[in-house]
Amino acid sequence: MTTRFEPARPRPAAAVLAAAAAAVAAALLLAPAAAGAQIVEARRGMVSAQEPHAARAGLEVLEAGGSAVDAAVATAFALAVTHPQAGNIGGGGFLIVRPPAGPPAAYDFREAAPAAASAEMFLVDGEYDAARHHDSHVAVGVPGTVAGLHLAWSEQGRLPWRRLLEPAIALARDGFAVPAHLARSLAGVLPAMRRYPASLAQFSRDGAPYAAGETLRQPDLARTLERIAATGPDGFYRGPTAELIAREMQANGGLITTADLAAYRAVRREPVRGAYRGHEIISMPPPSSGGTVLIEMLNVLEGFDLAAGGHGTARTVHLMAETMRRAYADRALHLGDPDFNPALPLPRLLSKAYAARLRQSIDPERASRSSPASFAWPPAGEETTHLSVVDAERLAVALTYTLEQRYGSKIVVPGAGFLLNNEMGDFNPAPGLTTAAGLIGTPPNLAAPGKRMLSSMTPTIVARDGRLRLLTGSPGGRTIINTVLHTIVNVVDFGMDADAAVNAPRFHHQWLPDRLVHERGGLEAATRARLAAQGHALAERERQGVVQAIVYDAEADRLAGAPDRRAPGSTVLGY
Repeated sequence: MTTRFEPARPRPAAAVLAAAAAAVAAALLLAPAAAGAQIVEARRGMVSAQEPHAARAGLEVLEAGGSAVDAAVATAFALAVTHPQAGNIGGGGFLIVRPPAGPPAAYDFREAAPAAASAEMFLVDGEYDAARHHDSHVAVGVPGTVAGLHLAWSEQGRLPWRRLLEPAIALARDGFAVPAHLARSLAGVLPAMRRYPASLAQFSRDGAPYAAGETLRQPDLARTLERIAATGPDGFYRGPTAELIAREMQANGGLITTADLAAYRAVRREPVRGAYRGHEIISMPPPSSGGTVLIEMLNVLEGFDLAAGGHGTARTVHLMAETMRRAYADRALHLGDPDFNPALPLPRLLSKAYAARLRQSIDPERASRSSPASFAWPPAGEETTHLSVVDAERLAVALTYTLEQRYGSKIVVPGAGFLLNNEMGDFNPAPGLTTAAGLIGTPPNLAAPGKRMLSSMTPTIVARDGRLRLLTGSPGGRTIINTVLHTIVNVVDFGMDADAAVNAPRFHHQWLPDRLVHERGGLEAATRARLAAQGHALAERERQGVVQAIVYDAEADRLAGAPDRRAPGSTVLGY
């Protein structure tokens, strides 16, 4: 398939996208900062996460002498209790570590397809079945979170493994007060959970939604976490927990077996690395597309003077959107699990020479047209979560993990108390199945036994002159990569502080569908009019991503973070 970018004729803005009815709430800030302050500063260490109990668990680990990896592990396990929309032990993700000296590392704990998977597994009587692909026990991939967190800890942790799980165990066993935003979220998801008795039992009061302030206890999850604390990954991938997962799969047509669970391994990989205006970019390699697409975009943008164009101007938005368009086309056409696609063209996609050719194809006055018009992506879940941690030695960790859609498959494993992912939906639906409705069938990301599905998660660390500069990451499905791009450009090109870089308006283009989606109120009317005149199809959304970033000032030896006000619960803690 050949990717083409054709000049576009002026056209009116597209219809406004459906947006969440609720207004974006002010973020909850729990930090040693003055009342009303948005920037949190610290000298020793810092944790930025999407939920305050989990951030507190991570900070207490730092204060106890743990490394940033220890704190990230503790935060991630706590999120599995207090942020069930995306925090998990039944999903997977990626973790980047940058030590103050020595090489960085990338930990891949993406879910994997079970042994019974095949490229045609989402077809029923020869026809594609969307429910089977995204909303069934067949949609569950072999979870990777426990293995990945343990691998990172075993190589870079300091405190005992059990110590890192104690906060999560206590939160699950003793419970925590349900905040208003979680109460609303659980009330919204309960109708989808009613067909799964264990899910309904765990996340409701006999079928009634939890009210804000009521205590949510999860004793089955506490017992599962106890097994993991006692024996590490064997407490999840073998023994009672594995048997409970396999029993649920077998009873409901799922594919995962105890053999699949025992065979799962997290993988340490070499990060992808790039350079942008004197900064080193360290990010996640495939099976995440995030790092490759991010560096490709930064390479293209390096040839434009964004600072001179100004933040949020039509010129800057146009150049960034056209860059996004080209990099996302490469994502769709080329990227997948490297263990199943040994010829991935990473050297070319990451090269400055290739970026120069892409840059030359951008008309500074006219939008391109993405084609072929029938090639687009099916919907992707956006309920991922990210956390960033820096310790006193300036070891830095960026971790993004997910269940895929909000609450994943909505399936709680009976007796085990945790939600399962529906990540198999990130595989392409079937070979050659490319339709105007938005399905694709290109080979790099078709399902196969043991294969890891393509991801957009983009945990990223930026350094300059050999010293830490920035950690960033976000949820948001395919918008993640562009959200991370915004954060980096905001800091490097526009000199923004932590609060401005995190909370500035964002926009997104992913090649197809061919539209430029911006946050409501994020672009001025004159800017929107100019972009439409250039041929961009504009659409609005309520919000894009929830950034957890930490900015480091090496000269002052000071850490700074700020909560993303798009999400209640976004928390930055330092000491």
